Amino acid sequence: MSTQYLAAKSQEITREMEFVAQREGLSPESIRSEVAAGRMVIPANKVHAAGRLEPMCIGIAAKCKINANIGNSAVTSNVDEELEKLHVSVHYGADTVMDLSTGKDIDRIRRAIIDASPVPIGTVPIYQMLEELGGNIEDMRPQHFLDMVEHQAKQGVDYMTIHCGVLLEHLHLTTKRVTGIVSRGGSLIAKWMVAHRKQNPLYESFDDLCDIMKQYDVTWSLGDGLRPGSIADASDEAQFAELDVLGKLCKRSWERGTQVMVEGPGHVPMDQIAMNIQKQIEVCHGAPFYVLGPLVTDIAPGYDHITSAIGAALAGWSGAAMLCYVTPKEHLGLPNREDVKQGVIAYKIAAHAADVARKRPGAQDRDDALSKARFAFDWKEQFRLSLDPQTAQAYHDETLPQETFKSAHFCSMCGPKYCSMRITEDIRKMASEQEAKQLVELKN
Repeated sequence: MSTQYLAAKSQEITREMEFVAQREGLSPESIRSEVAAGRMVIPANKVHAAGRLEPMCIGIAAKCKINANIGNSAVTSNVDEELEKLHVSVHYGADTVMDLSTGKDIDRIRRAIIDASPVPIGTVPIYQMLEELGGNIEDMRPQHFLDMVEHQAKQGVDYMTIHCGVLLEHLHLTTKRVTGIVSRGGSLIAKWMVAHRKQNPLYESFDDLCDIMKQYDVTWSLGDGLRPGSIADASDEAQFAELDVLGKLCKRSWERGTQVMVEGPGHVPMDQIAMNIQKQIEVCHGAPFYVLGPLVTDIAPGYDHITSAIGAALAGWSGAAMLCYVTPKEHLGLPNREDVKQGVIAYKIAAHAADVARKRPGAQDRDDALSKARFAFDWKEQFRLSLDPQTAQAYHDETLPQETFKSAHFCSMCGPKYCSMRITEDIRKMASEQEAKQLVELKN
């Protein structure tokens, strides 16, 4: 049973690689070689690929991607709300979407999301498994987890976050942390290990899990169960002990013929971000790095889409391949439609800024086009080129709504007399007239 990775290693260029090459503006051979090297993944479960999926890639040679998290909870939300969040995510530019449903009716919600989604869908299988166990992680047996992974693979899930790297011997390293273990999956596995005094069953079942992933070509997203949940805990011994294990699992994943990417830290001060990215690339042999944020400060609940987008832009510039969005509701509640929109837009800005900084071909073209439209006072073209045209126009029209002001050489901030670009136009016109006058005088 082939995967994108095995096909690439066999010098085969698949239909998905061809599609991705066209989207990225790269050659099919460059896509194939990156997938074969393990530096790029194409999350495309064979079930989903036979449906609405439009293949995409995640890797350092490609544009920086963003993921949006949606999903039901035990407290609120339903199928219609999650489908609306999916629509908003895709509409505003999310490259992948993760269904993190933890409440009831998970199967029906996921089927609806996969059937409707043109982008890859990711999950954290332990959430649904826990629901089926009645919320008692201590009751888990390895086969429970294997069965859930296969169940979700059959549904068409394209990539799965699985916390294989948290080992029993790592747990004591978290005892002095300010925020302990903040990964839901990581904390559940830690609780199981403490209860049973046994090694992580997901780590010990890794080869069996690879066999399931290989059958459906599900991409590994090796979860960082010991990621820091506060900047005080960033870059500590626990985080890097797990990273070392994830690096070894990357090699085992490739040996078993499966695609793999690695998840990264959630809270990291700005001065440590580049080091974290470079360390992951080295330890994980170039496997794509998928980071949550990271948040660069902990003081702004309600605005963590901003604190994290700052870190995300720096992470993308430093070499992260995909950025997992954070919404204004992070740490506070389940995101609604508007929160999803704000998170996606913040992260599209971060990813695009990273692409510009990395000088990816064509990355700055849209910036230059919008700047030219701005200087020409072509308001409609400015709106069209914006990430969120409706909001851009609404802000403009709040004070100058009449159609005549769509061609005015000023906005309501500076007015007609104080607009610097309007003054620049006047200066250029004056200089041109003076030059023409001087030419006439020289001829006479």
